[in-house]
Amino acid sequence: MNNDLSVLIVEDDPHVLLGCQQALTLEDIPCIGVGSAEEALERVGDNFAGIVISDIRLPGIDGLELLTRLKARDRSLPVVLITGHGDISMAVGAMQKGAYDFMEKPFSPERLVDVARRALEQRSLAREVVSLRRQLAERDSLEGRIIGRSPAMQHLRELIANVADTSANVLIEGETGTGKELVARCLHDFSRRHTRPFVALNCGGLPENLFESEIFGHEANAFTGAGKRRIGKIEHADGGTLFLDEVESMPLPLQIKLLRVLQERTLERLGSNQSVAVDCRVIAATKSDLDESSKAGEFRSDLYYRLNVVTLELPPLRERREDILQLFEYFLQQSSLRFDRAAPELDNQTLSNLMSHDWPGNVRELRNVAERFALGLPAFKKPGAGGSAQGLAFAEAVEAFERNLLSDALQRSGGNLTQASQELGMAKTTLFDKVKKYGLSH
Repeated sequence: MNNDLSVLIVEDDPHVLLGCQQALTLEDIPCIGVGSAEEALERVGDNFAGIVISDIRLPGIDGLELLTRLKARDRSLPVVLITGHGDISMAVGAMQKGAYDFMEKPFSPERLVDVARRALEQRSLAREVVSLRRQLAERDSLEGRIIGRSPAMQHLRELIANVADTSANVLIEGETGTGKELVARCLHDFSRRHTRPFVALNCGGLPENLFESEIFGHEANAFTGAGKRRIGKIEHADGGTLFLDEVESMPLPLQIKLLRVLQERTLERLGSNQSVAVDCRVIAATKSDLDESSKAGEFRSDLYYRLNVVTLELPPLRERREDILQLFEYFLQQSSLRFDRAAPELDNQTLSNLMSHDWPGNVRELRNVAERFALGLPAFKKPGAGGSAQGLAFAEAVEAFERNLLSDALQRSGGNLTQASQELGMAKTTLFDKVKKYGLSH
């Protein structure tokens, strides 16, 4: 049967079956009738969205056995049993086994319609709950949070899933706006530390004279203005995760102290000689090349090696253009819900601009564009302001997207057409023709 809410009537008496169907049909309740439990079991598949009303006394499999089998498939499926005279005790027992209700013959059409409507309403509510739980599960899954079908994002999700529930320190590298804090939160949320604090600190957002107190804490009267004890970010993250954003901007003297904390798992608050044991996982993020910075003496190499036990690289949006539309649709739906208005249709000009824009602000910039579009404002500040390829026609935008997708696949495969075609799910001859069309090297 289809997925619509409907009633499946199981009755071997053709006259009773016809009467039930007519009563429900007159009340605009979709229904279908069968003469045996065996036929009912064939019709009730995994996607059956309706209810079942069945006579207890049936040839072959009886109504009680049908109830047992249906409940084994779907515990939330309402099953109403029809009983004859003297079957009340049997029906009561069936209710204890999960039957929704029972009707004793002879019953009125009004009684049938009332029971069917109540059962259908319960079925609808139960399926809505299942749907909401599924949506929440999808939202809380890595696929629901780290969005993108590109190979780079698939690989990133695999790495996150692999290292999330470990104690290894992680260094996240990526340009501004690529989602470094989102990745850090996923690493925390998918670990056994998820019930403990996730503490974020932007190392570039604090004056140097306040940095030490902010990260290590201080005792009362440790310095002018320190009226009471303050617990620092590291200590607050005990048992959880400490996220250090823009770690490249951390002052060198404090890098030494942080390294000591990571090595000894203890710290001392400012103004105190007492060591405090701490257990926190450190996730650092940088938009710079810390390896080069350490070689240039701008970042301590010993701290760099301590932080980058695992390195996650977040690609800029311009290098994964195949994800742009999916991300835009996701942000557009979010914005439309927040602003309580219908999501506008994506027009050709906006699509062209989305695909041709260079996205210097990466995913963060794309989210802002989606919010403006949801408000009915021009997605880009100027018509056709899509970057270097302004005013592309729709077909040209699609070609630009395809050319970039093929070029990336060829680059990843080292020019191997067979490997690239398998990755793209495209026939090798088709790929060869497109490579020739766009003048791509392989």
